[in-house]
Amino acid sequence: MSEHAITRRSFLAGSAGAVGLAATAGYMGFGAWEQAHAAGGWRREVTTAHSLCNSCSSKCGFTGYVEDGRLTKMIGDVDHPYCEGTLCARGYGYASIAYSEDRLTDPLKKNDKGEFEAISWEQAYSEIAEKVKAIISSNGSEALAMVQDPRPSGSYYTKRFMQALGSANVYTHGAACNLSKNSGFTQAIGAGDYASDVANSKMTMFIGRSYADAIRPSSVHDLQRARENGAYIVLVDPRCNNTITLADEWVPINPGTDLALVLAMSNVLIKNGLYDKDFVAENGIGFDEWAAAIADHTPQWAEGITGIPASTIERLAVRFAECAPAASIEPSWRGAFGCSYANSGETARAICLFNTLLGCWNQKGGALFLPSVSAGEVDAEKFPAVPKPEGKILGSEEYPLALSSMGVNVILADKAREGAVKGLFFYNSNMAAGYANPDYLAESFSNLDLMVAIDVQMSETCMLADYVLPDTSYLERLELPEFVGGKVPAVTLRDRVIEKVHPNTKPVDEIFSELAEACGVGEYFQFTVDELADAQLRTVGLSLEGLRQAGGTARFPEKEYSYGAAVKWKTPTGKVQFTSEACEKAGLSPVPVWVDPQTKPAGGNQFRVIGGKQAIHTHTQTANIEPLMEITKKYNLERVWMNADKAAQLGIADGDEVEVSNEEHTGRVRVKVTQRINPEALYIPSHYGCTSPDQHTAYNVGLRQMDFVPFSIEPGYGGACTQEAIVTVKKAGA
Repeated sequence: MSEHAITRRSFLAGSAGAVGLAATAGYMGFGAWEQAHAAGGWRREVTTAHSLCNSCSSKCGFTGYVEDGRLTKMIGDVDHPYCEGTLCARGYGYASIAYSEDRLTDPLKKNDKGEFEAISWEQAYSEIAEKVKAIISSNGSEALAMVQDPRPSGSYYTKRFMQALGSANVYTHGAACNLSKNSGFTQAIGAGDYASDVANSKMTMFIGRSYADAIRPSSVHDLQRARENGAYIVLVDPRCNNTITLADEWVPINPGTDLALVLAMSNVLIKNGLYDKDFVAENGIGFDEWAAAIADHTPQWAEGITGIPASTIERLAVRFAECAPAASIEPSWRGAFGCSYANSGETARAICLFNTLLGCWNQKGGALFLPSVSAGEVDAEKFPAVPKPEGKILGSEEYPLALSSMGVNVILADKAREGAVKGLFFYNSNMAAGYANPDYLAESFSNLDLMVAIDVQMSETCMLADYVLPDTSYLERLELPEFVGGKVPAVTLRDRVIEKVHPNTKPVDEIFSELAEACGVGEYFQFTVDELADAQLRTVGLSLEGLRQAGGTARFPEKEYSYGAAVKWKTPTGKVQFTSEACEKAGLSPVPVWVDPQTKPAGGNQFRVIGGKQAIHTHTQTANIEPLMEITKKYNLERVWMNADKAAQLGIADGDEVEVSNEEHTGRVRVKVTQRINPEALYIPSHYGCTSPDQHTAYNVGLRQMDFVPFSIEPGYGGACTQEAIVTVKKAGA
């Protein structure tokens, strides 16, 4: 048996002791699997195929073992940069989606009574196309928009479909995830992201990020190596997350104040001459202006904002200087500044500038720009280019700092209210439950002439739609190649592992190709996904069949990363921008300075809401997965977290039911009382509170964080301000 296969030890080592090959989900249990091997191995026909997990955006590679048509075993791909042979609990559990009793199985149309009825694909295509044409005729192509959660084929086909219709309005989930972070980084360093070389670092600070909860297995491996190498690991988070087992220090910061911490640490380095002066002089522009602007942003000043002692702030800054350049602030993801506050984009800018003070860019143990490979040009006759739409993506004028590759999806709510958007498509996106205030979104979407949702289960977004089209699960389709950056970049493949469980479902490539034909733009889709995948791979010297035979992943050793390479800053100035003209034009300070979050609790029973992942779930996507939700219910993971001292003041004990309320919503849930959370914060896990009764496992379990968050958009950057909410908490019945 391969060392990367599921063993009893790894089976039990997943979060709360379950990695999810559950018999109730149609799988062979571990005991039965082990007995089968002991009795002489597989007795029936076994096939294998390589795929990519779909439980989160990491898309880790694995080989699926199929016995008589059913998935029975998953082995992590050793060559995949994100998993290195290891899959996480949610990855195993989410595979049961293919066999879920709550699968969408047929196209659905909402009738005059507001009820869904099954229709044929032909009727669905015909009626949707008729409405699309009517919208374009009356309001223009710019009145159509698409929101999609990026996956290999989904990213390609959704964009191609909308552009074929003449609309530039294609949005990712970014405004509710990492838009502010990536846009802020771009203003400072000309790149939307970077990688911290955690494994080789002497010091790494994580801000609002938990590798042990938002699992990318290779990241956890790197953190383990860092610990073995003696690195100093710091967690800055209002909540002491599960990564604390691999960290040295928890800094329980007040929510929304990370910007003040970073500015104060920068102040220490500059004031004491502890920064890399030569690197800053050679690579930066506007440093003197920023240094002057933050001269009063001292640790003493920051203490009153962050709740962190000035001595701690100064100590951490000095330690960074001592460890540089093998040190950095890790780039985070959604966490504290991906999309959370009115100052998230500016926090991202400040973090890049702090790393620049360390001179750590492209240095071993520092912050790296890793290489990647992408598909080249394919045959223009077989795969004709779609004309570029004339208009810009909606939201680009209002939020000029937002990356157009992501777009400000939440602005679609206001555009629908204004009548500027008449038709909305959603692919693999549950915007209505997880991107902004659900009531506000539902009211906005009621103004649409057409709303189409394509998904695998009946999400809250599907419930609001006029038409729901049933997607195959990720195990039932081939997708386009996924190119993955890294120290050795790679390309990997999501291939078909099992045949369709429900024959009337369709994969994304077929749905949009056939819908395009119905809408009169089918000339741009006269090819199969197999043909396009093979063509893309041939541009990098591979082929579809060759990649399959290679196990689904191929690396590009000739592109291997080398430390110490000079950075070509892709900013307008060609330098690290301590000052940004674009930020100034957007109404922000040209240099990052302190910006207050929109909300602050007044004390007493008021708290700031914070969210975040648990190791077994990815926001709302995995809540209806039975083996994962069983873990939630067994260990009461739907509870909100409250600081023990605050709970004592309010007469609340661990396990009590509490009432959480503000002007947006009121709900009840049990509470976890702990010292592992900042007194100002109330942690609401971001996976629960499902209101779709067709998701039988998740329905009405826990609270939904977004119910309490007022609709708001971050100035300039376009983030959804997903943690700008104040709630009151009291013991239920008190």
